[in-house]
Amino acid sequence: MPGRGPPGKALLGAVYGPGMRDSSRLTRRAALGLTAAALPLSVAAPASAATAGARTAATVVGGERLARGGIQVRGAAGLPKKITARAWLLADCDSGEVLASYNAHRRLAPASTLKMLFADTVLKKFEPTERYRVKDSDISDVPAGSSLVGIKPGLTYTVEQLWQGVFLRSGNDAVHVLSHMNGGIARTVAEMQAKAADLQALDTHVVSPDGFDHPGQLSSAYDLTLFARHGLKDDDFRGYCATRTANFPAGGKKTFQIQNTDRLLTGAWGLDVYKGLFGVKNGYTSHAGNTFTGGATRGGRTLLVTVMHPDPGTNAVYEQTAALLDWGFEKGSSAQPVGTLVDPLSEGGASASPSPSKGNGAAGAAGTGAAGSGSSGPSPWRVAEGGAVTFGLLGVGAWALRRRRRAAGAAAGPDSGDTPAGPAGPAAG
Repeated sequence: MPGRGPPGKALLGAVYGPGMRDSSRLTRRAALGLTAAALPLSVAAPASAATAGARTAATVVGGERLARGGIQVRGAAGLPKKITARAWLLADCDSGEVLASYNAHRRLAPASTLKMLFADTVLKKFEPTERYRVKDSDISDVPAGSSLVGIKPGLTYTVEQLWQGVFLRSGNDAVHVLSHMNGGIARTVAEMQAKAADLQALDTHVVSPDGFDHPGQLSSAYDLTLFARHGLKDDDFRGYCATRTANFPAGGKKTFQIQNTDRLLTGAWGLDVYKGLFGVKNGYTSHAGNTFTGGATRGGRTLLVTVMHPDPGTNAVYEQTAALLDWGFEKGSSAQPVGTLVDPLSEGGASASPSPSKGNGAAGAAGTGAAGSGSSGPSPWRVAEGGAVTFGLLGVGAWALRRRRRAAGAAAGPDSGDTPAGPAGPAAG
């Protein structure tokens, strides 16, 4: 492939793993740029999620109170006491008012909830009835231990079926097929980052389109709620995330049933179906733990809740989501907003305004990207070039490879998923 030299390929492989393959033509400079776009600007000194969460706010997105650490609520009492999540947010979907939050902008690993941003970016590019014959290369770069819907090379799928695989089974194989249809993994990651910038989701850093664990892949309760709210404006998005079961091709005329892994939607694992719930997306990896953004409608009100990284427990992320939704529909009806979910820049949303620098503890920075990142220009995680950045990329790439090798040799085995393995294989990420 002309112009695609070994250094660029090596850097992409270091970030995305040995199985990384992109289907678009990349020059060495473009490969370096896209790899830089997949890493924080402070790449020369990589920060953990915890240290990233303690940075100073450069920009307030959604209101000054959301940049603070701790619980933010006004005009209402009685919040559930047994909420152990490291971050959460409750908002009115229609008005965008944030009714209560805890560490709203804290940057944490998103797991498969990042697939909401993937859908926001790619969903409208293909007609649901379009058919695609899967090649071996379309799924050869799916990370080991991923959640899978069970796509087989050589079979033909409709785009609708691929999206059912994404939303119901959180299938990383379906994400990778759609990404290659979209021009490749690198292109899709770049487009997702640009979409996040347009949505003013400045806490989000995309490394892979599927949400699987990668160093530096981060988001926040605020950003994940933005992704859900934006997606739910689309009928197809809303339809997919509300689907409980679907028949999936198994070859020939055979099919097998896939079930949605959202336990509040299906009532699985001893939980009751949550009244009024219509989705939207859950996620789990061994590194991220559980994350979930759920939406429900009652009495003419539609609320969104995002819960990230609660203490371990079989149903903890769902129970805490349900408790926050209950509060929102009841005592939260008198709550005064502590912030707002901003509108996309492309839809006339006002750009985030600079705020005085100040520490905000564990809450993380509201938009820890770059000052002035609310403009319609490049993403806060913009492409960076130069010797210092290249040196940092190599360092983080080596760290990523060491981490992958350690994980491969760990006795714990692959990441376990949100539901037991079935025809679709093990689930994770």
